[in-house]
Amino acid sequence: MGLFRSSCLFITFLSCLVISVHGQATARPPGFGVGPRLGFYSTTCPNVETIVRNAVTAGFNANPRIAPGILRMLFHDCFVLGCDASILISGTNTERTAGPNLNLRGFEVIDNAKTQLEAACPGVVSCADILALAARDSVVLTRGISWQVPTGRRDGRVSLASNANNLPGPGDSVAIQQQKFTAVGLSTRELVVLAGAHTIGTAGCGTFSNRLFNSTGGADPTIDPTFLPQLRTQCPQNGDASVRVDLDNGSGTTFDNSYFINLSRGRGVLQSDQILWTDPATRPIVQQLMSPRSTFNAEFARAMNRMSTIGLLTGTSGEIRRVCSAIN
Repeated sequence: MGLFRSSCLFITFLSCLVISVHGQATARPPGFGVGPRLGFYSTTCPNVETIVRNAVTAGFNANPRIAPGILRMLFHDCFVLGCDASILISGTNTERTAGPNLNLRGFEVIDNAKTQLEAACPGVVSCADILALAARDSVVLTRGISWQVPTGRRDGRVSLASNANNLPGPGDSVAIQQQKFTAVGLSTRELVVLAGAHTIGTAGCGTFSNRLFNSTGGADPTIDPTFLPQLRTQCPQNGDASVRVDLDNGSGTTFDNSYFINLSRGRGVLQSDQILWTDPATRPIVQQLMSPRSTFNAEFARAMNRMSTIGLLTGTSGEIRRVCSAIN
């Protein structure tokens, strides 16, 4: 989502080939696709949710921008070979080194939670489950909805930068976004709902500067002309491409449906966001989500649980990492 060729299609609930640690194609092992459940750690690590929540809260209190960072991290993990915490593995040519992932933040929060969980219940809680729980807690801390997160994921042993090339990108058309979401088993409505995560996100000027200054000095005509000067002030031509701008103008730290209202006003920052309003396939969904009776929060919770079951490793598949940044 701001989020970005894998060696296989990301097909939910169907087995696909993955690249093994040694680079050979192998089938998903037994247990692939078996869903997690509520209360998975009720006897083995009953305080898991409290420990994760406290770690996320501490990180958020130190830097509130941790919240959208963790939420974005889960998206980027799940869209690459499933929700297996492969995004957390550090090292040369891992997913973390891929272009779309270079600005991810919040790794230290996940590491902090893992350290505490290893002390409380060694070898029990997966990094994949920690990330799924932390994303939920990040929404709650920004005044969004809470929801129950099924657990029982296991961690993957594969993390390749080349697999991150097919993540949804900021310049994608609606048709391309639909293809990428369909490939992981998500609907067009879920695409729009999950794009609502940008209500608390930011983007670097470099990701949308082409909308502000084209080859003739003009701007994307879909941008609200009263909003354009603000964006050009924040992101001047030939300025610092790393400067961050709220994706939800005027409400960038609160999880609400104002992101969709901004789209209707031509105040979407990324091209991939604004075209959700201009494309007839998605505009009616945006209109529903921006209304005073919006069901955005509830739909977001359901869509998050759907997304966080993509390509699961369960049972004896994968492993439970001792540290989230390295394979055992």
